[in-house]
Amino acid sequence: MTEGSGLVALVDDDADLLHATTQLLELAGFTVIALKAAEAALGVVDESFEGVVVSDIRMPGMNGLQLFDRVKAVDADLPVILVTGHGDVDLAVAALKDGVYDFIPKPYAAERLVEALKRASEKRRLVMENRRLREAAALAADGMPLIGEAPAIRRLRETLRQIADMDVDVLVEGETGTGKEVVADLLHRWGRRRAKPFVALNCGALPETVIESELFGHEAGAFTGAQRRRIGRVEHSSGGTLFLDEIESMPPALQVKLLRVLETRSLTPLGSNETRRLDLRVVAATKVDLGRPDQRGDFREDLYFRLNVVTLRIPPLRERRGDIPMLFGHFLGKAAERFGRPVGKVNAAVSDYLQSHDWPGNVRELAHFADRVALGLGPDDEAGASPARPGPAAALPERVGQYEAQLIRDALRDHGGDVRGAIDALGVPRKTFYDKLKRYGIAASDFRPSWCFQPRNPEKP
Repeated sequence: MTEGSGLVALVDDDADLLHATTQLLELAGFTVIALKAAEAALGVVDESFEGVVVSDIRMPGMNGLQLFDRVKAVDADLPVILVTGHGDVDLAVAALKDGVYDFIPKPYAAERLVEALKRASEKRRLVMENRRLREAAALAADGMPLIGEAPAIRRLRETLRQIADMDVDVLVEGETGTGKEVVADLLHRWGRRRAKPFVALNCGALPETVIESELFGHEAGAFTGAQRRRIGRVEHSSGGTLFLDEIESMPPALQVKLLRVLETRSLTPLGSNETRRLDLRVVAATKVDLGRPDQRGDFREDLYFRLNVVTLRIPPLRERRGDIPMLFGHFLGKAAERFGRPVGKVNAAVSDYLQSHDWPGNVRELAHFADRVALGLGPDDEAGASPARPGPAAALPERVGQYEAQLIRDALRDHGGDVRGAIDALGVPRKTFYDKLKRYGIAASDFRPSWCFQPRNPEKP
């Protein structure tokens, strides 16, 4: 039994049986969280739990049926398997009608439990995958393209969900164009502060003489030319979110004042003796690693540590090249809609550019490139997309699929049908590549020269 996979929260108050079942499932390939009480399971299981719950029915305190009711309230799509004694079968059958995934009467064969877990784990995997895709689609439809299925992007979305309601300051690190303001805005919109202002300020875009007043405000008459009171960005963001972009560019004198505000959660505007309390949440963004002295420059170390309660890193596009087709398809569709043009076929020049370019401007650069392609311009200002017949635009998944299939054909053509070369060029796992060949009906042999003989596995393209 080595074919199983997935995560299992296993609950049983019988220590010996718990230990034996844990060993059984681990030998079958599962990762097991062994728990001696149902109450402990509630500390492990939530809507982000990727696995399955297996519980005995009869236990002291909270029993298995009560645990199922609590899990169902947390996430109705989380599979629960109940292990029952002979006298509990009627209870288990009733629980099936209420949504229990399966019940297994004692004594049971090991294969029976393993098979049930394999099916339940697959169901849970599909549920979680569909949730992630719906989330990505919602972000795209909302104009907030934190799109991608790279592990780092998945983790980033999950972390944003987890901390959105927490009153902690956040430091966002990422190269130019990776989407730092997108992350800050999602933190605001996904949390309880969404009804209050999202206030953004680029610390590198304003001169030092202006930024102090912009941040902290002033009273009328505080200095020459201050004819009326001004509420600063910090005070205006109270109850909401203050986003400070390019925080590394903040002048040293203002860093001291900002540190004071962060420590006291209050400020005294210039020209006033009144201290005003703030309900403050700061999201600061930087394109350098402030933890490294050689990159920090004159940025205060104590301010860095104060901001660095939670640090989120956004990977550059070159580290998640597998997301480029999805992102490009999204941006191309948006651009075509904005310019009132049909979505054309992407030619070989554009395909080659997408694969070979390093994207130093990251997602922002990719979006601008999609604008050019939608306008019929390619990498060197020549036509980049063939005109398409007028008609309703294809759905985003269809466009992404068409473009992805074209990339695969181009890679196979460039490598004379050599699968290994195409896989290396595209940077995708071998299994993923073969799955996509099957999905799009592409045969690698069609791209091999007639004089080239290669032994072929009849089960693979």
